Amino acid sequence: MTSLASERSWLLDPGLLKLVHQCRRLIHSEFGVKLHLTEEHLEQQLADYAHKTRSSHLTRTWEALRAQVPQLPEASVAPEADQPQKRMYRGQEIVEDDRPVKQTEALGEETSPRKKKVIYRGQVVG
Repeated sequence: MTSLASERSWLLDPGLLKLVHQCRRLIHSEFGVKLHLTEEHLEQQLADYAHKTRSSHLTRTWEALRAQVPQLPEASVAPEADQPQKRMYRGQEIVEDDRPVKQTEALGEETSPRKKKVIYRGQVVG
């Protein structure tokens, strides 16, 4: 049985550690997720975020790290490719508004499901 420390001995190289820190910083700025070096599946999480990113800088940094450490996993292809894309913001899914929208029959316009009127700067809005 190998320990976590022996599996991650490559992290002792300062150049590789710098690349990992750069990946972590880019992931934190794009997704709002803070990865720690002591996490059990750090390599897989780095690969997953490198696959999800829109940042070419993160992709290049991850590929440079993978080129130097061959035991790192590849950025996996998302299994939900056949499902519709969920809207995401900073790594979290955006909940869609599923309230029914009523239509007026005479005008064919959509009415707001809001029951009370909103007043903004003295004027009725919406």
